[in-house]
Amino acid sequence: MTADQSAPRSAQTVVLGLGRSGLGAARLLNQRGHAVVVLDSGNSAEHQRKANLLRQEGISVLLERPLELSSFEDLQGTPERVIVSPGIRWDHPTLTALRRQGIRTDGEITTAWEASRPVPWIGITGTNGKTTVTHLVAHLLKAAGLDAPMCGNVGHSAAELTLERLQDLPAWMVVELSSYQIESAPALAPQVGIWTTLTPDHLERHGTLENYRAIKRSLLERSRVRILNADDPDLASRAASWDEARWITATDGSQARSQGITPWLWIEAGQVMQAEGAVLDASALAMPGAHNRQNMLMAVAACLELGLSGPCMEAALRAFPGVPHRLELIRELQGIRWVNDSKATNYDAAEVALNAMEGPLVVLAGGESKQGDASGWIEALTKKAAAVVLFGAAQTEFGQMLELAGFPGVVERHGDLSAAVAEAQNLAQQLSCRAVLLSPACASFDQYSDFEARGEHFRTLVQSLQAV
Repeated sequence: MTADQSAPRSAQTVVLGLGRSGLGAARLLNQRGHAVVVLDSGNSAEHQRKANLLRQEGISVLLERPLELSSFEDLQGTPERVIVSPGIRWDHPTLTALRRQGIRTDGEITTAWEASRPVPWIGITGTNGKTTVTHLVAHLLKAAGLDAPMCGNVGHSAAELTLERLQDLPAWMVVELSSYQIESAPALAPQVGIWTTLTPDHLERHGTLENYRAIKRSLLERSRVRILNADDPDLASRAASWDEARWITATDGSQARSQGITPWLWIEAGQVMQAEGAVLDASALAMPGAHNRQNMLMAVAACLELGLSGPCMEAALRAFPGVPHRLELIRELQGIRWVNDSKATNYDAAEVALNAMEGPLVVLAGGESKQGDASGWIEALTKKAAAVVLFGAAQTEFGQMLELAGFPGVVERHGDLSAAVAEAQNLAQQLSCRAVLLSPACASFDQYSDFEARGEHFRTLVQSLQAV
């Protein structure tokens, strides 16, 4: 399968930002024949390096151009289109002004959607769980011999992957989609849409839970096959508003049925079931926690749509290596397990991790805090954690929250993760803990470029620990 790579040279398309998504979009558009200019507000050595690489490919780059209308004034004519990276607010005043002028604005993900036609997408979204489901779907399809790489909000950007495969497009694309990407891509219509969970997140960007929910829902409404998690309270409470969906539940289905939901997949007597009978052994996936059973069922539901058999999927699930930075066992030292859950960037994800672990634990938490309800997280800490070691920008805020909640365990504070890991090792020994869990309940941007960088630093620190 190949894409039409050529398009007549036209008015300029402006790409905002030299980040990963901006670079991928600029290169993809250029390869497909569009006249591209990239604007970025920076002018560091790294900005210069990236700019020079693009210029060698025939792409114009203008540095020291903040996102203001004046930055567009000396371009060669009015831009035909502006491509926006996920990190830029969709309601930014400059973007709003450009739209009033009749200039089309699209998110980076749209460039991949357009260039990958007619490849069907499996679009996966949700507050928590979407990364695990994305990895699971891609793993199952690969094991079945299907050419279905994953991209989007994980691994390659969708534009990078599409550019890489432009001469030989894959059979399917498995795409993790954040709310930032969805709101900027109203044309995106997956063949299969998966919605994992919905809890308050990114409210500093979207304003209200209702806005956040509506963005997520829009993706599923445009999907031909809709897969939804009946075990998520928010999704289940709105089940009646869906005229057609495939619901999964990691229970026997009785609770879902009591809410008026007819499960398409459920677990009964240790088997993943559908109306026609057993599909596979529910214990095939070794990852701990009820939430991972939900993740498994959503992945299985998607792959059943593509024709995979139960035995094929069961064998692949048994071989699944897990997801980096999500309840990832780094090592065991002196009987203590060190677990990397850097992907837990909000209270709900951190609560899920705690509920999946056996206590007593030492928990590492902190970073750049987000809006949200911390009560469930603190309750889980109270049940599972003998000690909490706080680090980064949120340490004072989190310390006050734990004190006000009457957290009975030890609470220590440190400026950075390195000192926090050293403290955690001592506390784990003193308090006879089973494990040390990095589950920050925070974004990473106070000290790291992303949660992956934070998780990799944790991995390095833990692997260098010596027995005490």
